[in-house]
Amino acid sequence: MSELSERFVSSDPGDKRQGDKLRCDACPVMCYIAEGRTGACDRYGNFGGRIVRCDPLTILEHHIETDGEVVHFAAAEEPWTGELIDPGRRFVTAIGAGTTYPDYKPAPFIVSQEVEGVDLVTVVTEGIFSYCGVKVKIDTDRHLGPETATVRAEGEAVGHVTTGEYGSQMLSLGGVHHLTGGSKAEGRVTCATLLDLCNRKPVELTIDGGASVIVEAGKAPVIDGKVEHRMRVGCGSATIGMFATQWRGLVDEVVVVDDHITGVVSEHQAGKVLGWADTGIKISGRRSTPGRYFKVSEPGLGWGGTTISDPLSILGPWNPAKGARAGLSLLMVSTTGEQFAYYELDEELRPVEKPFPERLEKSVRLIEENCEPALCTVLFVGGAGGSLRAGVVENPVNLTRSVQGLQTYVTVGGAPVYVWPGGGITLMVDVTRVPENAFGYVPTPALVAPIEFTLRRDDYLRLGGYAGAIRTVDDVLAQGGEYFNERQNRPAPTGNPWPPLQQLRRWPGGRP
Repeated sequence: MSELSERFVSSDPGDKRQGDKLRCDACPVMCYIAEGRTGACDRYGNFGGRIVRCDPLTILEHHIETDGEVVHFAAAEEPWTGELIDPGRRFVTAIGAGTTYPDYKPAPFIVSQEVEGVDLVTVVTEGIFSYCGVKVKIDTDRHLGPETATVRAEGEAVGHVTTGEYGSQMLSLGGVHHLTGGSKAEGRVTCATLLDLCNRKPVELTIDGGASVIVEAGKAPVIDGKVEHRMRVGCGSATIGMFATQWRGLVDEVVVVDDHITGVVSEHQAGKVLGWADTGIKISGRRSTPGRYFKVSEPGLGWGGTTISDPLSILGPWNPAKGARAGLSLLMVSTTGEQFAYYELDEELRPVEKPFPERLEKSVRLIEENCEPALCTVLFVGGAGGSLRAGVVENPVNLTRSVQGLQTYVTVGGAPVYVWPGGGITLMVDVTRVPENAFGYVPTPALVAPIEFTLRRDDYLRLGGYAGAIRTVDDVLAQGGEYFNERQNRPAPTGNPWPPLQQLRRWPGGRP
C-alpha cells in the first residue's frame, strides 16, 4: 500500500495546485497529492504532473460460444490469435474507470458497441456508496449468537446477527449508521471490514454472547477455530423423511438430533407409513406433530447445532407399555452425520452404548453425502443514489424508471445483479462473480464499487443521455479517459452473461 498523502484545505476551491501538490477532486476528501504519491484512498495519485487512476481499467473479454466448432471472427478489427475469445465483444467495466464525483459531469466512460445487430450503450462509473453493506450467509448449524446480537471487528460494532435460514446463519453488516453514524473508529473499521469481505479476503468477526468466526467469500467458515465442512442435509424431521427407508429392518429406533426440529422415526409419519413399531421412547422437548420435537436444547456448538455433547440427555424414561424392551436398538445421529452413536436397552431399559454396527454405516455416510460443502456467501448491497445517476442521464429519475422497467441492465464489474423492487436502485451482487479486487474505498468513509448500465442506444438517447460523450470501444481503448492510466484485458468470469440480448431485443422500451 502506497504512503498516504497529506491533506490540506485551500482557500480557493477552484485551485487545483498548492505548491508542488495537485488536488484530486475524485471524492469529497479532496487530497492534495505530491508527485509520486497517492491520495488517502490509494486509488488516485499524482504521476507525471497529473492525477491518474492507479488501478488499470478492466476490459472483460467474452469467450466464443462455439458449440464444439471453433469460429474465426474475420469481421473483427483485430486479428484472431487462436484464443477462444471474441475480440468483437469486449465489455468495458467500471473497475479502474474513475468516478463522476462531484457529479456535475457525465460518467467516465459511455461506450457504444454493436453486438449481434443490437446497438448498445454501456455507461461506466465507479460509485461512491455511503449507503451500502453486505449480507453474509454462513452455512452451519452451529450457534453463532442470538438474533440481533452485535457483530464486531477489531472490537468495533459493524453489524448484527439477523434471522437464520435453512441450514445457514445470517449476518447483516455495514450500512450508513455504522459507516457514518458512530465514532470515527467504528466507521473506519466498518469500511475496512466491508472492503475486505467484498474483495474476498478473510475477516475475523466476533459476536456478542456468541462465537468467533472467520468469514471469506467462497470458503468454508472457521467457527471458534474449527473449520466447518458440511451444512446440514435438512432438519431432523426432513432427515427422517429422506432416509427412513434406509433404516427400516436395521434398527428399532432412530433419533435425528437438531436444534430446530428433532425427528423420531417410530412416531414420524414416514415411519408410520413404513409400518414402524412403537418403541416407548420419550423425548425431553416440546412435541409439535408426531415425531417432530422443538427445543430439545438451547442453540450451541454441539450435536445438530445444540448444546448437547451427550445425546442421551434429551431422552426421558422408556415406557414398556408402549413397546420398550431389553435389547431394543437405537441410532442417534446429527443432521450432518458428523455425530452418531449406537445403543441398546439393557434389562432396566437404560440405553447402553455399543460399538457402531457395520450395517448402519452406509446410512450415516448417505447423510454426509447429501450435505453440501459449508461455504460463506457475501452479497454486496448498495443504493445507487441521485448523484451517481446524474452521471448517466441528465434527469436521474429516468434512469431509475428504466432500470425498474427492465429497459436498462445493471452489472457490477460485469457481474449480474439483483435489483430490489420498489423505489430507487438498490442492488445486490455475489462478490465471487465480480473480478477480484474490484472494490475500493474513500476515507469519508464509504465503499467504491464498479457499476455499469447497459441499454439500447436509442433508449439511452430517449432517456436524456449524454449523446456528446458516447464513444466507441476502440476509442476508449486507444485514448482512455480523464484519469486514465492503463488498461488490462481479462477473461470474463464463467457464467456471467453479457450482453442481455434477449432482454434488450424482446422488450424494447422495457415493455414485456
